[in-house]
Amino acid sequence: MITRRAFGWTSLSLAVAASGSARAATRAPKLKEETGRASFGVADPEATTVSGIANARFMADMPEAFAAALDGDAIVGQAPWLAVSSGGENGAFGAGLLTGWSAAGTRPAFGVVTGISTGALTAPFVFAGPRWDARLRGAYTEVTAADVFEFGATKESLLDTWPLERLIDREVTAELLADIAAEHRRGRRLFVITTNIDTGRPVAWNMGAIAASGAASAEALFQKVLLASSSIPGLFPPVYIDVETNGRRFREMHVDGGVTTPFFVAPESVIATGTRLPARQVYVIVNNQLAPDFAVTPSMTLGVLGRSLTAAVKAGTRLAIRAHEDFARRAEIDLRIATMPDAFQATASGPFDGRYMKALFAYAADLGARGDAFGPQPRHVASRDRTP
Repeated sequence: MITRRAFGWTSLSLAVAASGSARAATRAPKLKEETGRASFGVADPEATTVSGIANARFMADMPEAFAAALDGDAIVGQAPWLAVSSGGENGAFGAGLLTGWSAAGTRPAFGVVTGISTGALTAPFVFAGPRWDARLRGAYTEVTAADVFEFGATKESLLDTWPLERLIDREVTAELLADIAAEHRRGRRLFVITTNIDTGRPVAWNMGAIAASGAASAEALFQKVLLASSSIPGLFPPVYIDVETNGRRFREMHVDGGVTTPFFVAPESVIATGTRLPARQVYVIVNNQLAPDFAVTPSMTLGVLGRSLTAAVKAGTRLAIRAHEDFARRAEIDLRIATMPDAFQATASGPFDGRYMKALFAYAADLGARGDAFGPQPRHVASRDRTP
């Protein structure tokens, strides 16, 4: 049996190993055309355009680009911000917390919402508003492993994610994009993070700008970005995104945003230097239990890889939390962080186990409804009094 902490990398790696990973897929993997990739220059990504959509994205490690994407709208500074982390099936924690919070009638309309990996699948529903809570609930209580991946290697991965692609296509509708576009026009911002493997850099996709663009390609690009942010490298296929740069077309390779950061509040240099943000209050939902845990590691390559990467993700997330706590102290931001409590003791029999996800969703929804998810006090209170 896979314990509650053997999520993401570990559970998927063990599932692949148990299946033999060579089982034939019921649908042939898509061929990936890579024409022109070899001639792509290292300086080119910052000059790219995507689908003819202005402001579709920015490099998430560039403070100036981040500030320009925020656009100085008053609501960005007045309303709280929300960042939702990676975490695989443990995304049921964040989804449950947010729907419970909404049911209590106290969830704010966040000025900025960011999501990475499973958090990227949560963020659009939260940004669009409480009327989408039922869809958010369904995404984490009615989905099984068969809705996410299929055993059978592609040329770039051990699993095929055509089921997840189909699920995203079904969930991201014109109606959802219309609501997101309306909120973007009000001045709110929705960012989803992917990792550009060609550059090794995080990319922030301005999902509200994409939705509001009116471009014929907007819905397809929106869906592709969500798939890319959720694509665990090696296990899931990378996602290719068509761009234009210096008069040439190119297909960039994007994978899980969690490769470069577990959650995103601002560019790394902003966090490191304590540069002031327009935010006054920031909520972070970490879809993970962060304490190290004991489990006998299977004596197989994927078992060792899975356990090692899970330990690395937890360690990286703990460091990121400490860095953001220090940043919040210096920048006088009210930072509130919710992580999966160790008190949650349910176990999973495999990746994306429906019973486990339903139990986690219900547990987190109760925390959200009671207002206990972030604890009785903020992680940091600004040095001067102010209204949150």
